[in-house]
Amino acid sequence: MTQQPAFDFTVPTLPTTTEARAQRDRGMARTAQAAEDAVPDFGARAAAVILRALAAGPQSGEQLTLACRRAGVLPPRDDRAFGPVYMRLARAGHIVKAGTVPRLRGHHTAGGNLWRLA
Repeated sequence: MTQQPAFDFTVPTLPTTTEARAQRDRGMARTAQAAEDAVPDFGARAAAVILRALAAGPQSGEQLTLACRRAGVLPPRDDRAFGPVYMRLARAGHIVKAGTVPRLRGHHTAGGNLWRLA
């Protein structure tokens, strides 16, 4: 008879909210810097398109990212480079989350943010 493997049911130590946010901010800072290094003025150009698009009314982050792409604001690697742009606009008080929407590019899974001008 084969013996079953032993499973470790120890709950891993998770970061505190403060630690998790600090990790998020460091990651976003690296992503923003890499985008700027590869595509000068990427953040400023993306922010301008986002603000102009939101003047028409609330839109999902995915819609706004696609609007940036249609306007020729292309990320250096992938669309995660837009995350720091949204964060910077929100922290500056230019945009706010207006709710959540199903993700169009995520097979209608939860987690899409709906943004509007502040």
